[in-house]
Amino acid sequence: MIKNSNNSLKNKFNPKILEILRCPQSKSKLTYDVKNQELISLESKLSYPIIDGIPIMLINKARKLD
Repeated sequence: MIKNSNNSLKNKFNPKILEILRCPQSKSKLTYDVKNQELISLESKLSYPIIDGIPIMLINKARKLD
């Protein structure tokens, strides 16, 4: 977590990390859904949540996409 000048916490996902992250199920690249704060694996049809700026890369925590 990073504190900004007004002492509030800033929890922001750094999209540069997508260069190294892969879907734990399919090993495919992920895309960042800014609006929903999720990482999407189109190949696995799974969405991994980002909580407090940290991607939760657990298959059992992923949401299935239609």
